[in-house]
Amino acid sequence: MFLKRISLFNYKNFSETQFEFDSKINCFVGRNGVGKTNVLDAIYHLAYGKSYFNPLAIQNIKHGEDFFVVEGDFEKNEREEQIVCSLKKGFKKMLKRNGKAYDKFSEHLGLIPLVIISPADNDLIIEGSETRRKFMDSVISQLDLTYLNFLIKYQKIIIQRNALLKYFALNQTFDNDTLQIYNEQLQEIGQTIFEKRKEFIEAFLPIFNKHHHAITNSAEQVNLIYQSQLFDKPLIDLFEDNLAKDKALQYTSVGIHKDDLSFEIDAFPIKKFGSQGQQKSFLIALKLAQFEFLKKKSGQKPVLLFDDIFDKLDEFRVSKIVEMVNHEEFGQLFISDTHPERTEQIVKSTHQSYKIFKL
Repeated sequence: MFLKRISLFNYKNFSETQFEFDSKINCFVGRNGVGKTNVLDAIYHLAYGKSYFNPLAIQNIKHGEDFFVVEGDFEKNEREEQIVCSLKKGFKKMLKRNGKAYDKFSEHLGLIPLVIISPADNDLIIEGSETRRKFMDSVISQLDLTYLNFLIKYQKIIIQRNALLKYFALNQTFDNDTLQIYNEQLQEIGQTIFEKRKEFIEAFLPIFNKHHHAITNSAEQVNLIYQSQLFDKPLIDLFEDNLAKDKALQYTSVGIHKDDLSFEIDAFPIKKFGSQGQQKSFLIALKLAQFEFLKKKSGQKPVLLFDDIFDKLDEFRVSKIVEMVNHEEFGQLFISDTHPERTEQIVKSTHQSYKIFKL
């Protein structure tokens, strides 16, 4: 599978532009601020229906304009797939596949497997548990739409349960029977999500460890530990134990929406005890593991986006990534870099076909 061409209209800093891509390696080079990362984000938009860098969709419209359109032509299993993502101010964002609009964006997830490696990934280490849960959920959801639908359903019921707790507090009343209806629904859905997350980490961890060793060649022990309150008790019991707390807080304080993924190096949290270099290696290994996991499960080589990472890596790590490209482990690759000469030198050493776009 590969992206043949992309057209951008009023997207971020681009008024109107089009790129025709090589099926292997494509590089965007130029000084900071010219829009290299914006092109990568447009490609990400086609796979996920949203930006990787800016959650506010309207801020992806070029200043002074009313809309943006990103249009991409993919070849997948010898078939053409045209994906269009667009937004007009005052209207809902649209996502179309071959001219037909999706009713739900969730129906599109997984059609275009894609992994991005970016300096922004550092949020996975420094931000709260929600960021790491989203990473875990994103990988599983690309392969399992049932899981994604369970997540959406769980979130809706949590919102309803929280609204009920607020209603109780506001009206100084309490109805345990109504609350139990939500508790039972959440127990069933939450248990399924918990089991699937457990299975995912068990399958993902050996792949992650393999990639970490390959790019660091070090004896450091790294680990991903899935943390969930459901390891201790069923969700229905947790609700019972925390009822007084939930009533006081007026929201649901326990459940799989509180799960986390602990990133560890030599049995210590990498956030506190890992150097900058160790953290970068950890994150690149995490994303390369995501790539391999998706490739194995989907039977497709995901599109891989490298955003400005050669600037952050030493020669050893760059050579390891080049080695992977040479072994045909990757499919189509997109790279952004500020140094044209360095980029050309790196991609030439892969002995693969490539295109360089100077912005």
